[in-house]
Amino acid sequence: MIVEPGWQLVLALVLLVALAAATSWWGRVGLARQSVVAAVRAALQLAAVSLIIVGALRNVWLALAFSLVMLAVAVRTTVKRTGVGSSWPWTALAMACGVVPVLLVIFGVGASPFTGAALIPLAGIVIGNMMTAHTLFGRRQFSALRENIPTYEAALSLGFQRHEAIELVTRRTVPDALVPNLDTTRTVGLVTLPGAFVGVLLGGGSALQAGAAQLLVLVGIMAGQNLTVVMANRLMRAGRLLPDDLRERLHP
Repeated sequence: MIVEPGWQLVLALVLLVALAAATSWWGRVGLARQSVVAAVRAALQLAAVSLIIVGALRNVWLALAFSLVMLAVAVRTTVKRTGVGSSWPWTALAMACGVVPVLLVIFGVGASPFTGAALIPLAGIVIGNMMTAHTLFGRRQFSALRENIPTYEAALSLGFQRHEAIELVTRRTVPDALVPNLDTTRTVGLVTLPGAFVGVLLGGGSALQAGAAQLLVLVGIMAGQNLTVVMANRLMRAGRLLPDDLRERLHP
């Protein structure tokens, strides 16, 4: 898919943003304003980032620095969405546990050349998916804990330790954050043609190269999300990765 800048693009974007906002207003979702703001921010950020990426693509160290910025923004975003506030270092640790090993494997074994042009898109895809998994995990687990405080306290009264009581409440919902990517991986090529596949084709690569690139990305995301969710779960059970209100209520 090749999109040329022009009045047609501007018109399409305006109509799509208006459609999203109008639907949100009509359905009383409460995200009409946020939809507009998100679209405007995306346009401004992509314009600025495009200029930065031109230099980063040519220098692997600039690409590495830009990847760290992407990780920092992703951490900030998921911290805000999950409401963990002062627990942001543990959020960063959980996400880094998913991002770093995946990139080390990909570049370490030579599956992809360690260049700026390869690092930025791969790091962006991996970091973005770790952010999604962590946000889904946090929102689901913290909601489950708030709804089941009596169960948690009952477990403590029976002699369970805090980490055991938390696990008792949240054990069944931990996999929920991993389901979307598992479904994407299972149905790739049948339901969707993800960005890496299409990008390689548009870049002049063969269908075999596009398939290999997409498979590498999907399996990397799967491994990284498992690492991120498992680490986040362990930190949550230890009482480190929790919103302030739950840290006070889930006394050991």
